[in-house]
Amino acid sequence: QVQLVDSGGGLVQAGNSLNLSCAASARTFRTDVMGWFRRGPGKAREFVAAISKDGLSTFYADSVEGRCTISRDNALNTVYLEMNSLKPEDTAVYFCAAGSLPWRFQFAKRESEYNYWGQGTQVTVSS
Repeated sequence: QVQLVDSGGGLVQAGNSLNLSCAASARTFRTDVMGWFRRGPGKAREFVAAISKDGLSTFYADSVEGRCTISRDNALNTVYLEMNSLKPEDTAVYFCAAGSLPWRFQFAKRESEYNYWGQGTQVTVSS
């Protein structure tokens, strides 16, 4: 019974930036890998980024590498996703997730490895 609440989505112009946040329970946040996924219109949910339990290591999808930064704050039980140089192709519902998965990219990118999910926050990028 872990609750994840993601927020920060909105409507932005292409080229601008947006910051997403996800508040998690302290127990889950301190013991789990945290990740961000997204589901665009007519598409399956896809991996965006993940951060290790200690916050010292990260993985990114090729589609956002260099444009996104994932971070976490143990004191605030929160994970963040900073998105820059946004493109219309980034339009999607973004979900944060938590799971006790091995810290390897092949696991972090797989949504079936995550036990808990946020409700999703809509990001719309206009052209």
